[in-house]
Amino acid sequence: MKSMSNTKDMTMKQWLHNKKRRSYSVILLIFIGLCVTVAVSLIGILIGFILYRGLGHISWEFLTTARSALRGTIGILPNILYTFYLIITTLLIVLPIGIGAAIYLNEYATNRRLVRIIEFTTETLAGIPSIIYGLVGFLLFAQGLGLRVSILAGALTLSILSLPTIVRTTQEALRTVPLSYREGAFALGATKWYMIRTIILPSSIDGIITGVILAIGRMVGESAALLFTAGTGYALVTNYFQALGTSGGTLSVALFVYATEHGNFNVSFAIASILVIIVLLLNFSVKLVKRKLRKVK
Repeated sequence: MKSMSNTKDMTMKQWLHNKKRRSYSVILLIFIGLCVTVAVSLIGILIGFILYRGLGHISWEFLTTARSALRGTIGILPNILYTFYLIITTLLIVLPIGIGAAIYLNEYATNRRLVRIIEFTTETLAGIPSIIYGLVGFLLFAQGLGLRVSILAGALTLSILSLPTIVRTTQEALRTVPLSYREGAFALGATKWYMIRTIILPSSIDGIITGVILAIGRMVGESAALLFTAGTGYALVTNYFQALGTSGGTLSVALFVYATEHGNFNVSFAIASILVIIVLLLNFSVKLVKRKLRKVK
């Protein structure tokens, strides 16, 4: 009888314990759901407000003309071109350096202490405010190297700013490749560089592309660093090589100029809408690229 009562007591305690755990789980799920709802609602309200204020002011003339006081036009075609010039130039500089550094750190470096120091340094650089990059870029590239305030000086500054993102995302992508791939390649007599070029990089390409697109998203929205280095020019220059030595304001810089110097918030919201659409398209493109690469694999 005593053992039966002890068994019943244990069963009751276990039941109460399970019930308490279920109650905690339900409360936690409700709290998490509320947090997600608040976060998504705030983002949705922000994006919706920007599109509501800006889409009505976007027109074909707005997208295909330049700002001119003589003709009385307000266009952002030069700003769109300068944005693409800046992104292309920055990627041409930062991709070989960033991906090469990540390959070295992950595949070649043997001094793990040095690797940890470099990784800590890149993480620290990623947290530095962009305005500091702009100040350093202005002193180093615009004045020190004599590039003046130009697209090339802005691209070099953005290269330093984007380098930590490219290096860290590429490293994480390389680490996702199983060790057995490397061992199998070496067992078949492949050299290290051949193994990296034909096995490691193709297997991690989706993660590398994701990091590149994230870096492009930051370039598109950057303004503080470019105010010091790329400038606020709005002259229409269609020649890419000529534009490298020209002062040119990107879309984010143009938004800042129209909002602060001209007080034209309608144009500012129109540019903000375009930036939001570009960022959304970049995020969707990341998902599409990942799906296609998974199908290829």
